Amino acid sequence: MSDFLKQFGDDLEKNVPGFIAVSIAEIQTGMSYFSLSVVPEFDPELASAFNLEVVKAKMNAVSALGLKNQIVSDIMITLTSQIHIIDVSENNLYMIYLAVDSTKANLGMTKAILNKYKKEIASKL
Repeated sequence: MSDFLKQFGDDLEKNVPGFIAVSIAEIQTGMSYFSLSVVPEFDPELASAFNLEVVKAKMNAVSALGLKNQIVSDIMITLTSQIHIIDVSENNLYMIYLAVDSTKANLGMTKAILNKYKKEIASKL
């Protein structure tokens, strides 16, 4: 598992324009499996913990609205100079939290890389 997570972090850092930070956490418990930041004052585990509540709230809303056969795939939050992307694994057990610089980000490339790993996370964690 650690080789997979190291490759994941290295790939994002090298290939996601404007990469700031990433974290993988278990949705049910909030346990962090991996985090990486290129900005020392940006704590991806803390950010992930707060954004976990966003994911849980959206999942509860989908359920409360009776939206059958609908799952939360991803959530994007746009700040003044950053974009925060929250991707939920295909089995709804894990989330990837990614922060990028909005002036450098290529969302198409970023989503393609995240989608590649999102499929693997469910089976490798």
